[in-house]
Amino acid sequence: MVRNRRNHSLREISFVTLAAFVLLVSDVFVVSIGRRHMRSGSDLTPYVDQANTITDVVKAMRGTIYDRGGNVIAQDSKTYNIYCILDPNRQALEGQITYVKDKEKTAKILAPILRMEYQEVLDYLNLYEVDGRFQTELGNQGRRLSKSVKDEIESYNLPGIGFTDSIQRMYPNSQFASNLIGYAQTDENGSTVGQMGLELYLDNYLSGTDGTRTYQVDKNGYVLPGMKETIVSATNGDNVYLTIDAGIQTTLEEALTAAAEQFGSSRAWGGAMEIATGNILAWGQYPTFDPNTLDNITEYNNIGTQLAYEPGSTLKSFTYAAAINEGVYDSSMITDGNQYCFTSDENNDPVRTYNGDQIGCIYNANRSQYNDIDVDHGLILSLNTVTAAVQNEVITPEIHLDYLKRFHFFEPVETDGIPEASGTLNFNWAAEKVALSFGQGSTVTMLQLMQAYSAIFGDGTMVKPHFVDSIRNSYDNSVIYKAKTEVVGEPITADTAKKIQELLYRSANDDDGVAQYYQIPECRIIAKTGTAEMAVDGQYSAERYISSVMAAMPAENPQILVYFAFDAPQYMQPHYNTDAAKSFLRKVAITYGFTEGANSNNAPQPEPVEQISTYTMPSLLNHSVSFAAERLSGTGTEVVVLGEGNNVIDQYPRPDGILTTGQRVFLLTDTTGFAIPDMTGWTRKDVSALWAVSGFGFKLDGDGVVVSQNIPPGTVVSKGTQIEVVFQ
Repeated sequence: MVRNRRNHSLREISFVTLAAFVLLVSDVFVVSIGRRHMRSGSDLTPYVDQANTITDVVKAMRGTIYDRGGNVIAQDSKTYNIYCILDPNRQALEGQITYVKDKEKTAKILAPILRMEYQEVLDYLNLYEVDGRFQTELGNQGRRLSKSVKDEIESYNLPGIGFTDSIQRMYPNSQFASNLIGYAQTDENGSTVGQMGLELYLDNYLSGTDGTRTYQVDKNGYVLPGMKETIVSATNGDNVYLTIDAGIQTTLEEALTAAAEQFGSSRAWGGAMEIATGNILAWGQYPTFDPNTLDNITEYNNIGTQLAYEPGSTLKSFTYAAAINEGVYDSSMITDGNQYCFTSDENNDPVRTYNGDQIGCIYNANRSQYNDIDVDHGLILSLNTVTAAVQNEVITPEIHLDYLKRFHFFEPVETDGIPEASGTLNFNWAAEKVALSFGQGSTVTMLQLMQAYSAIFGDGTMVKPHFVDSIRNSYDNSVIYKAKTEVVGEPITADTAKKIQELLYRSANDDDGVAQYYQIPECRIIAKTGTAEMAVDGQYSAERYISSVMAAMPAENPQILVYFAFDAPQYMQPHYNTDAAKSFLRKVAITYGFTEGANSNNAPQPEPVEQISTYTMPSLLNHSVSFAAERLSGTGTEVVVLGEGNNVIDQYPRPDGILTTGQRVFLLTDTTGFAIPDMTGWTRKDVSALWAVSGFGFKLDGDGVVVSQNIPPGTVVSKGTQIEVVFQ
């Protein structure tokens, strides 16, 4: 009995399967031979007669570039352009409408969504009657639409409305290490390709692999209904995580602009680096540009790696390091601090002379006279005369040069594939050898200086600077490349490094130290200033100098080095008017918690700041807003909730990023809209964070802090709204 029922069931299944197969074959036969859709009865002759196989490229999304805290620096944004089919003769299946038939209704729906006037939309939709136009776009307001706007329009099922999509590279922070990051643009094939900076040098990682979509269309290019399509998915590019810290970088950008405006500088540049790891925390220059617009580029080179210049007195530390490391340095040695006149021996080495037979004389800045002075003060006061004596009387020019090469000057650093200048060594004549002792005549780069100073400020071990922390798969976040600290030499001993640090401590903290005006209230620093004559048209300028400072903090256990440089007239006392550089130093100290409040009692004291603490940002995604508030309690942060939702769907800072006391935390709970906050007093970093986490469109103008916004606080904004913010 059971077996009979089972056999009967099998026969029923076989019969149903056979019937379905016959129906399918019949449908294909009718479509192929009779050219009529069997179930709908639609005549397919117009389609089949003119069928063409089309293969479209499905563009891959370019990888995102993040800072070390997971904040977006560069990302692809898919946008959409709306188009409207106007021709009523457009072919369609029976009973379907494939053009804009009800123009008034369509205009009434589209106008408020696109923030256009009703009549303006209607004028576009009437162009078929005006000039027989087959289809139209809706001007600038109909371009670069977000997905949410596209979805809203599609929800109305308006006949004749379609969309084309494109990918646009976005840089939420605008001017942000722009000459390092570079930019990417869409080429003639619609692919986003790196054109400059890391966008170019890492293009093989950032670029994905395009996919394809193959389908059939009729003679007018419309997709045939019910036909098979073949899709090969695109593979998106890899994501790049940099060592850059967004907060420190933003402060550097502001400080460089402030220095340039204060001193009338044509160029300013600087950076910060972890001494033990080589992680570059900030890297900037002035003038710079906005990669979103590309309308203000005046300098395409990365100054920190591609500009080789005479560094001036920041090179004196290496003259002293050579003498100390050779074991021949005597701190009690007294020498003439007024001038260093010299002649030449048979090896073209300089020899000091007092007989009037000199071929040249070296003086201190402003020809300051110090009479007989100990050699320690040669570095503390940055005296050219004493440093020349150390090179030529304590050691020799050849020993000095040997040490400069141990510090890898005059050769490329070779980091992250970035183009570099090697610098130029001039070391043939006595005058060139004397000039080298105090940083003139030969050229180096900022990147070389930072690498070399990692040994001075550390334990004699020199590490290679690098910008890229890791490269990760954009789908599963698996690590493709991870940077490691790379030791590139041990040019001096730990004892030598400690002795130089003691001298540079006095340079920044003694009452007569040349770097005393760079002191900050958060912690004590060690520092070496530099003032270099600028060569203009083959001659040294009497009006323009390169002023710089190389500093490290905290003084007792240096962890971060900072470099800041710009050109300025010497009479403006750039090493006295140091507010711009100090704002950068203070940001680094606050970020890393170097807030002991120590400083020299005799130096000008900036206003004290509140105690700053740093935390690791927790992951709040998919948690309730109340849970997020509880997790962030006690951090001293300002939480900004975006939207009326109950759960967090995106956050800034990103999980595991750095969270600092007083920082704004953004929690996104709704992708459709939120009440615009009062941004008065916000920094570019704050606004950029709001931009990145919300995905809304922003237009940023100026530098400094927010002084106005085009949308009043409390106004509920939706996707597609452009928020204009002015800084000053």
